[in-house]
Amino acid sequence: MAGYLSESDFVMVEEGFSTRDLLEELTLGASQATTGKVAAFFVADLGAVVRKHFCFLKYLPRVRPFYAVRCNSSLGVLKVLAELGLGFSCASKAEMELVQHIGVPASKIICANPCKQVAQIKYAAKHGVRLLSFDNEVELAKVVKSHPSAKMVLCIATQDSHSLNHLSLRFGASLKSCRHLLENAKQSHVEVVGVSFHIGSGCPDPQAYAQSIADARLVFQMGAELGHTMNILDLGGGFPGLEGAKVRFEEMASVINSALDLYFPEGCGVDILAELGRYYVTSAFTVAVSIVAKKEVLDQPSREEQTGAAPKSIVYHLDEGVYGVFNSVLFDNTCPTPALQKKPSADQPLYSSSLWGPAVDGCDCVAEGLWLPQLQVGDWLVFDNMGAYTVDTKSLLGGTQACRVTYAMSRLAWEALQGQLLPAEEDQDAEGVCKPLSCGWEITDSLCVGPVFTPASIIMTMFVFMEDFLG
Repeated sequence: MAGYLSESDFVMVEEGFSTRDLLEELTLGASQATTGKVAAFFVADLGAVVRKHFCFLKYLPRVRPFYAVRCNSSLGVLKVLAELGLGFSCASKAEMELVQHIGVPASKIICANPCKQVAQIKYAAKHGVRLLSFDNEVELAKVVKSHPSAKMVLCIATQDSHSLNHLSLRFGASLKSCRHLLENAKQSHVEVVGVSFHIGSGCPDPQAYAQSIADARLVFQMGAELGHTMNILDLGGGFPGLEGAKVRFEEMASVINSALDLYFPEGCGVDILAELGRYYVTSAFTVAVSIVAKKEVLDQPSREEQTGAAPKSIVYHLDEGVYGVFNSVLFDNTCPTPALQKKPSADQPLYSSSLWGPAVDGCDCVAEGLWLPQLQVGDWLVFDNMGAYTVDTKSLLGGTQACRVTYAMSRLAWEALQGQLLPAEEDQDAEGVCKPLSCGWEITDSLCVGPVFTPASIIMTMFVFMEDFLG
């Protein structure tokens, strides 16, 4: 092992104790705390991240994964992915500082933001980060002045009209402008070593990858004609983090593999990279949020109902909202659905309910139109699949974090990390670009068994975690 992650960083999981049991232990402890301060918190299954990695290696064996730090910058995630041998895609100076702080070498970092501040470029130059992306002349000029030894990756626009997030509205050079940019780079004595693209999140058409790979091949040809030695193809992100996505990861992988075989066959001398965020972390995180206030609202009864009791709806106020961990409501148009810690009985009435965050405005609505039993202040709601874009890098660097994270991992996943599955350092190429696990995807099916906790083996660890958790 490389030493990024240790057993003290997480709760070891065994047979006989479920992840929900851990949540119940933590919520019970928080509810019984005498401080009166109750805060939302995450439970993160690092074993789920490991399983996702083995799955990635199985279906995209030619692709080297880089993790998009902006998606979830919690230290446990960064450490386990560094242990797995991933590189890191950083969009800011803060993200570069964070991954270098845990010991990731500069050779495993790509500064993938094509529109960077000068201070960010200077930081990359000072700390040895040489792989940078660009998509316009202004960005190229900034790099020439502040980081002349950088190796540049040209970011091209994609057809992302069907994606949830249309990144090509802001990023990516058109094919028509690529030759001009490559000529400028050559005249400025800047190395352009590859091409990148990003089809955007939530793209329902995997053929978008095939088209972008074909476009990248055209840009490679332009670069070769102008004397650039290009040997990196960056597939960007857009890979789904949930099993129930419109397009399954396996379908995307099949399209990508076919396109790579056609345009960048094995032995062509091109390293294939990808920048994955949601894929690794979405399903690994569960958040528990407390009800801090409630209000019953009597609905206006219809003429037929006027003789009986007026129906009511209930407004619940939470300690987190759309400006915090539930920002996906604003950016991804999601409607989070909670699971209740206490299962209602079959005869318990349900009420039309809405969930609101702590901000005093009309936009901090987490969910509406839910049918829930009568809940009380202090009850906990649990939300699954909350790993993407819910943890802020700035809060981590500042020494505090809005929501505490308790990490867990199954013994099977931990043993897979400890096993001799990582390539030796001397097997890395001259540039030091990271390599993923060289083997191990064969045990994916075994790792897909859900993690469970054993009270006997973790009781002392739980005491330590609870003391730390409650402050």
